[in-house]
Amino acid sequence: MTHYYKHRMRTRTYATVASWFILGVFAAIGFALLLGLIIMWLWNWLMPEIFGLTTINYWQAVGIIILAKFLFGGFRSHQSNKRYSKFRNRFNEKYKAKYGETSKRDFAKWKFYDAYWEEEGENAYNDYVERRQNEGN
Repeated sequence: MTHYYKHRMRTRTYATVASWFILGVFAAIGFALLLGLIIMWLWNWLMPEIFGLTTINYWQAVGIIILAKFLFGGFRSHQSNKRYSKFRNRFNEKYKAKYGETSKRDFAKWKFYDAYWEEEGENAYNDYVERRQNEGN
């Protein structure tokens, strides 16, 4: 697959690559402008009426987007997600080695839960409550 992309890039002229790059930059700027307008419109439509807040202008809406990115999104790259998945896989392997293949995530045995509760659950629970009350006395 890599060879295909190298071949496709080799056949492109510098003008074609530059034009696609410029088009991408303009598309990103247009998307950012549109996102700011959408946030401003939504804020001015909902927030004053629901919470009694003031209306905002375009640059305040852009600031809210940036603030939300800092607070909730962070600036992680896809590389950090790959590192986390490697950590998670290593952790799962250690967990399985320690506790075996069955774990709390194994829900196969839960298919009998409803039948158990109908047959024995209420009585078992009442017996447990009675034992606990007798222990307290």
